[in-house]
Amino acid sequence: MDPTITPLDASFGAVITGIDLAGLDDAGWHIVEDAFHEYAALVFPAQNLGDEAQVAFAKRFGNIELLRDDPKAEAVLISNEKPDGGVVEPDEHRYQTLRGNEGWHTDSSYMPLASKAAMLTALVVPPAGGETELADMRDAYDALDDERKDRIRDLSAYHSLYQSQAKVGYTIKTGAGYGYHTKGAPLRPLVKTHPATGRKSLFIGRHAYRIPGLEDGEAQALLDDLLDFACRPPRTYKHAWQPGDLVVWDNRCVLHRARPYDYGETRVMRHTRVAGDPANDLAPTARDERASGYEPTTSNR
Repeated sequence: MDPTITPLDASFGAVITGIDLAGLDDAGWHIVEDAFHEYAALVFPAQNLGDEAQVAFAKRFGNIELLRDDPKAEAVLISNEKPDGGVVEPDEHRYQTLRGNEGWHTDSSYMPLASKAAMLTALVVPPAGGETELADMRDAYDALDDERKDRIRDLSAYHSLYQSQAKVGYTIKTGAGYGYHTKGAPLRPLVKTHPATGRKSLFIGRHAYRIPGLEDGEAQALLDDLLDFACRPPRTYKHAWQPGDLVVWDNRCVLHRARPYDYGETRVMRHTRVAGDPANDLAPTARDERASGYEPTTSNR
């Protein structure tokens, strides 16, 4: 059976069926790679990949970004489930991380080397909620009027995980729970050119928080306005998970967020992240305290 590619009802994304990712050959990979560049997000229903098969598929895209200080952590669980079968509580670090992920973001923009791609496989899904929503930053840039394009053309923003967590009410100490993250805040242009397609896209999201040359209030207002404009239909897609589904997206031009659910229910996803290319995704990192983002610039709610 030949793969079937069906575009989503959005400005981006496609569903691919008739393909076995666990047994992917080079010809099948070329189909996937071309679709990835064209659509920026791909949905593969009912693949039911195991850990090793998911990692092998992810390595087709590039080097794996390790998400823990563990050389074997190529695929990690994103879950509210505890080892004893219970669920995390609101005062626990992992709960706060999960809730922070409900804000629009791109992976690892707060690290010197941002991510190229990410994928999730659903293992356990709650009865309601817990979807993953994606947003197309290519179409968002294209839809900007000339005045806004001119305004942001030469602007850059710092990205910080400490800042983004502080903005939603979770103050964290330097290094607490984020020992594998860099100490500093990368400075990234608001407009990114895709190295494979040449298309421009907005590079924003919840980790972006300060723009050199603008007052903090003005910078935040601009970032909020761009995010609100960008993450609207037809530029959004919400994936309602079924166990075994796999979704992969291009972190260079797609934002994503988890949707809320009853945290008394269990949700388990397997996550693999592909590292970016230093030639295109490496950013200078601020070392001064003001730009590092260690001290929140916004008050806690």
